[in-house]
Amino acid sequence: MNLLRDLVTIAPSAQDHHPALRCAVGVAAPLLVVLLLGRLDLAVFATFGAFAGIYGRNEPHRRRLGTQVRGGGLMLAVVLAAALTARADVGPWGLVMLTSAVAGIGTFAAGLFRLRPGGSLFHIFAFAAIASVPAQPPLWQGVVTAIATVAFAVLLGQAGNLWPRHRTVWQRAPIDRPTARHVAALGREAALYVTAALLAGSAVTALGIGHTYWAMVAATVPLVGQSPRARVNCGLQRILGTCAGLLLTALILLPALAAWQLVLVIGVAQFAAEMFILRQYALAQAFVTPLALISTELAHPADPATLIADRAVETLIGACVGIALVLFLHLRQRPSRA
Repeated sequence: MNLLRDLVTIAPSAQDHHPALRCAVGVAAPLLVVLLLGRLDLAVFATFGAFAGIYGRNEPHRRRLGTQVRGGGLMLAVVLAAALTARADVGPWGLVMLTSAVAGIGTFAAGLFRLRPGGSLFHIFAFAAIASVPAQPPLWQGVVTAIATVAFAVLLGQAGNLWPRHRTVWQRAPIDRPTARHVAALGREAALYVTAALLAGSAVTALGIGHTYWAMVAATVPLVGQSPRARVNCGLQRILGTCAGLLLTALILLPALAAWQLVLVIGVAQFAAEMFILRQYALAQAFVTPLALISTELAHPADPATLIADRAVETLIGACVGIALVLFLHLRQRPSRA
């Protein structure tokens, strides 16, 4: 009953519309710019650069600035590595191996930088999505687009300073140096992310399904919780939210909207996702799913039916892999705790 209650409970709002609006503008405005320039091949770089805006959502402005610079810098490193990987033609299995490595490195770095949200979900998505793009724009153009979008997201994060009622004290946070115990714990967490991503990616690649990173992302979602029940709940919410999101995606993609209309949909979906991501994960996923699929469709159009089917199957496989890994670790640790 507790697990069922967790699946439907919505936490109260905590001024979520402020970070939601920043994130929506942070992704929609750069996409409109590349659309007006006629360079939709740069859309994927703009989208992932905008991910810098999700960090430090409720922190004071001084601390948020540092958090978003660190988070944006890490995302830029992932984008650059992905663009170089796309030019190396590593093949599907090589991409699974490299994406799994990014899962571990991203998790360790996010923990070391004290980033919230933690883990490497966004790094897995960014790396594999960009590395899978067959027709790459010139490297410098893609990197410059990502840098400009990160800078725009960081500036939006400081926009509250323009209004005295939203301005926070410009005070430097005390330095929290990592201890050896903390580093060791991060190493174990990174290894767990590598294992989950590698298992899910290998399973989907062996089955010959496209977009393997969707399964790898879904496999790492159950690793975020602080208890076995919370982790299993995250995995189940990922599945339920994705199913609802795929229905919404079908309603959006099947009418064949114009590119500018898709950009507006992305902005609205980003706003809605940030409104609920900390309050009800399944509900947020109902908006994250069309956000992710439409972002991919905008840069590289594909058959909507195939796209939706791949997302459904891969999310189910990945989430089941993650849940199984969580349960395995829980059962293995019970004797030692006893």
